[in-house]
Amino acid sequence: MTDRIAIVGAGPVGLVLALRLATLGIPSIVLEAEADISEALRASTFHPPSLDMLDELGLAEPLIAQGLVTPTWQIRRHADGARAVFDLGVLSADTAHPYRLQAEQWKLSRLILAKLAAEHPGTVDLRFGCRVESVAQDGDGVTITGTGFDPLRAPYAVGCDGARSAVRQAMGIEFPGDTYPETTILATTTFPFHEAFEGLSNVNYIWTEHAAFSGTFSLLRVPGKWRASLYPAPGETIEQALEPAAIQRKLQAIHPKAGEYDVPDLRPYRIHQRIVETYRVGRLLLAGDAAHLNSPSGGMGMNGGIHDAFELAATLLPVLRGETPDSLLDRYTRRRQPIAKREIIAQADRNRARMRETDPARRAALLADLQSVAGDPVRARDHLLKSSMIAGLRAAAMVG
Repeated sequence: MTDRIAIVGAGPVGLVLALRLATLGIPSIVLEAEADISEALRASTFHPPSLDMLDELGLAEPLIAQGLVTPTWQIRRHADGARAVFDLGVLSADTAHPYRLQAEQWKLSRLILAKLAAEHPGTVDLRFGCRVESVAQDGDGVTITGTGFDPLRAPYAVGCDGARSAVRQAMGIEFPGDTYPETTILATTTFPFHEAFEGLSNVNYIWTEHAAFSGTFSLLRVPGKWRASLYPAPGETIEQALEPAAIQRKLQAIHPKAGEYDVPDLRPYRIHQRIVETYRVGRLLLAGDAAHLNSPSGGMGMNGGIHDAFELAATLLPVLRGETPDSLLDRYTRRRQPIAKREIIAQADRNRARMRETDPARRAALLADLQSVAGDPVRARDHLLKSSMIAGLRAAAMVG
């Protein structure tokens, strides 16, 4: 049996875990079904504590160089531009990175591959084109089989393999929760919305009453592009909403312009809120989307997975060194599951519900309250400690 920890999935969570383990002297083997790092439209927001963690790995600075430093984010009313602007500068005493970073997640993955090759050759056995199909554990280890690789044995296996996790299925546990009724359509364009709207941040959640939408849209900027999260209008099917004319109609409703918008990327997806009850069954463990799914409102999914990876690496280290019994691994669940349930899933659900509000009077009241919070440094700091995931991490660290 190899002494390498098996990590299933080479997304940002699996790769952060592999690199963190490597810095601790723990070898791993990473099995990824795809042929290369996916550059599909996925997460693009890194929160302050995630950047602090990545800084420990020497990754924050090069990632920042490839992204957009975003000191503010806002909730905005489309009709008149009224907005509540949250300035993360109030967190300057709480983090070395008091801002969000807007950068596509694949950029982090590419940086990790380069660092592994340059600084940890041989410590991480990274294998693409290897689809895990069966995971079985016994008292001595884990057996993993699939296509693209010979069967292998490992002392532990970590599922970083997303919503359809093979590791989670092998654990025999449920993935309870719900699927929201709406479908989100993520469209990118090079149109400079920041030049069209006064005071726009790089991260904007926007209420609208335009008939092309079902009440809301968002605009998130990454280098060279804006990402627009769109929704079908009332009575519009997802198939109708995805038609080129419908996409143009929605983008023109955001800002009318001469000629069509360029739309190089388009991706529809459903939103889930799900979480397992335990992150560990014997020698099998979970991290990231394999353990928890949430609304992307607030940008907490990938960040929560990165936090999982750091906590899991710190918990595995004394177990693998024989300094403590493997029952310590249950602390990983105690520290991460309740926080994910309360601070990630529930908070993302509240963010979604707020932006799905359609009553103009209720919106006005919500906006006034948010403006009051944003304008009070004490209340703003408290709000941002929670929404930036710092408060949750601090609470988790107190759990024994």
